[in-house]
Amino acid sequence: MTLSSDARIALETIVGEANVLSTETDIDAYAEDGRGTRGAAACVVRPASAGEVRQVLEAAHAHRVTVIAQGARTGLAAAGLAASAEDQIVLSLERLKGEIAIDPVNRSARVGAGVLLSELNAAAEEHGLFFPIDLGADPSIGGMVAANTGGARLLRYGDVRQNLMGLELVTSEDAPRILSLGSELWKNNSALALQDLVAGSSGTLGVVTGATLALSPKPVNTVTALLALPHPEAALDVLARMESAFGTLLTAFEGISKPALTAAITHVSSLRDPFAGEIPGYCVLLELSGGAAIEAEWLEEKLAETLEPLFEDGTIADTRIDRGTALWAVRHAVPEGLRKSGKVVACDIAMKRGDVMRFRTDIAARLAKVAPQLELCDFGHIGDGGLHCNSVWPESAGAFDPAIADAARETIFAAVVEDYHGSFSAEHGVGPANADWYARFIPEDVRALSGQIQDLIAPRPMGRVRFGPTR
Repeated sequence: MTLSSDARIALETIVGEANVLSTETDIDAYAEDGRGTRGAAACVVRPASAGEVRQVLEAAHAHRVTVIAQGARTGLAAAGLAASAEDQIVLSLERLKGEIAIDPVNRSARVGAGVLLSELNAAAEEHGLFFPIDLGADPSIGGMVAANTGGARLLRYGDVRQNLMGLELVTSEDAPRILSLGSELWKNNSALALQDLVAGSSGTLGVVTGATLALSPKPVNTVTALLALPHPEAALDVLARMESAFGTLLTAFEGISKPALTAAITHVSSLRDPFAGEIPGYCVLLELSGGAAIEAEWLEEKLAETLEPLFEDGTIADTRIDRGTALWAVRHAVPEGLRKSGKVVACDIAMKRGDVMRFRTDIAARLAKVAPQLELCDFGHIGDGGLHCNSVWPESAGAFDPAIADAARETIFAAVVEDYHGSFSAEHGVGPANADWYARFIPEDVRALSGQIQDLIAPRPMGRVRFGPTR
């Protein structure tokens, strides 16, 4: 079925002809996500208000067209991409902006779903506040809610759900409704927290058109340290000591393997090598931060005191300390370095923190058997149990073989879920890219209940994911 002229006219009547994009050139700009996955759509519709979104959904349902909500196209699971130019349309959030309303006393913000994270933080910074979900990309708020994004500072601030006070949702029904879920209250147990259910729903329960978010005081003083560890397994002991010494002043705790760091230093020309060519076997990047009463000098002194016995007993071989962003630049350069090293096989996983380092050793041995062409280049948020278990197929290994890459993913996901009771999707959400793993690893009774909830809230299916059993 192709998009009928009646359907197109109905959509143009709602949002205006200029906001229904149908030429190949126009649609192409909305056809790729953060991982380079390509999609296809009959058209792209760009509503500017919740009322227009409601009308778009109503018209789409009437003409039997599937709607795919799309944010800033930074997602990594393909949930925001349409898959058919016949009967799927993209509903872009980019015009759902309006005023960014900051309440500095309440430490909250009301924003449209199309507002970018950078735009929200620019407005919040004027009040000494920020939305503390730290990401390498610049997503829309609606997309962040849909994916329940985490980021590098989850250790201290949590994910989107933990900072979500309320939202505006347009339901996916024959007669769509505009619902206000949650509120601007920090304490509110007067109803079911349905906004928490929408967070992480991958765009399947309706269209998020706005959100009320909890803001945090922006740290005034920050100190970062890059620690070289001769023995990677010592990272968790360092984490425990840092948490014991600094409590919530510990903002982030990231791990970087030698191959990942080597790729960043070798292939990102703007990056300064912090270890002057002596790349250690494993690194930990930690961040301490606080308000004006926590002086940077004090943080450095206390950090030095805490690290001193770790130097003495050989846990740490070297360190670099910085008050700026130079050391974070090292961490943020890793994904680019891996892409420039070869074909990346990426897996976003999580497990209990105490299992992370044991898993690294285990999975390296397993991958050496099933995919010896791949070099394991893991990095990530080990302070919260997250690991980007990424591998690179270098050009020197010959032509890339998708079957071997699939075997590697199978090995990684089966190990983390079945042997370590972890997650195959730590923070990227669920989409077409990992829907098969969802069907395999999520218990049937949980999928059945999830499907019932999806059918109840969104009786007119939308999005690319079916959380219940396949129909």
